[in-house]
Amino acid sequence: YKITPMNLILPVVTLYPNWSEIYGGETITVRCEIHGGDTEWDYEWEANSIRKLPNLNEYRIISASSSNSGNYRCKGRMKSSQHETTEWSDSVTLTVFHNKPRPVLTVSPSWLSPGASVTLNCEVEHPSAGWSFYWYKAVPDLSEKSYSYELLPGGSGTAQDSYIIHGQTHTAGYVCRAGRGDPEYHTDHSQPKFVWSAGQFVSLSASLTVSPDRVQHFTSDSVSLTCEGNFTEWRVRKFSDGRLYSSNCWRMTGSTCNIHTSKSDTGVYWCESGSGEFSSAVNITVQSIPVHPVTEGASVSLSCSLRTQKILSNVFFYHNDKLIQNDTRGELKISAVSKSDEGFYKCQYSGRESAQSWMSVKGEQDQNVMDFNGFHA
Repeated sequence: YKITPMNLILPVVTLYPNWSEIYGGETITVRCEIHGGDTEWDYEWEANSIRKLPNLNEYRIISASSSNSGNYRCKGRMKSSQHETTEWSDSVTLTVFHNKPRPVLTVSPSWLSPGASVTLNCEVEHPSAGWSFYWYKAVPDLSEKSYSYELLPGGSGTAQDSYIIHGQTHTAGYVCRAGRGDPEYHTDHSQPKFVWSAGQFVSLSASLTVSPDRVQHFTSDSVSLTCEGNFTEWRVRKFSDGRLYSSNCWRMTGSTCNIHTSKSDTGVYWCESGSGEFSSAVNITVQSIPVHPVTEGASVSLSCSLRTQKILSNVFFYHNDKLIQNDTRGELKISAVSKSDEGFYKCQYSGRESAQSWMSVKGEQDQNVMDFNGFHA
């Protein structure tokens, strides 16, 4: 038979499963494969240039740690002739991340239209193959000040990293996690993400009302958030700047949360009941009151603009929610302001509505002209 020279036999290191990046606690096998030559082999290993590992063709790492990271290579030594060895294999790099991964869940859309489909996406950092995904509904747990997780229908170990919920009608929270390997290794649960319903298009057993009832508030306003429904325990949650908070109502007065507003109170608010119900959600904006009010008798111009486009035309202007101008002009001009012009103004353009802005009017003094250009549709 044909004898293959030793210098032509090149071992190959493989990883099983074939993941070069794993997490602490996962199980992986480093295997030395020698093709060519009709013989039996002993095996030598190097990890990070240090001779180690047993004299076997594979090395099973049961619960990986960062100390297992490094470059692995092997060579074979003939059992029948110990001085005869193959060349060293090429090195294979294994990276073991110390921290257990927490996947990132995204939801689309964040704000619901009646009966809309909602898509959940789950992404694991340092993405690699082999993950299955688990999908959960977040259920409020007031006693633990947290959430418990209830598996969604068909949401156990899906091959796809997305999950679609059809006909969503109300505010809800969702969570995902991922698993892979044998035995299966699980990531942490993601942070909960929320889909908010602003409307009352279903008969909700929990609701939230805001007083005064408007989207835009000002610093140092007194605002009341009242949770309504057949429950004795409530908490108010706030989502702001990409983070979930308990609202600053650490102690609620019954079912009412009273806030003395500051700019940090801007966010999306909703109620959660002791039995795990979500209310509809309310978007609240807090901004500073203009330092210089408009003087009675002054001429004022209000314009409406998009952030990507300056002055618009065919704009509807409202004063205290009452339509006051609807024509091709892009500006609302008040030639001589009076006290009756004080109040909230907003504009509407192509079905999109700006937040309200407050214009205060002080007693008649100098006849100053001011531009009031704070609207954004």
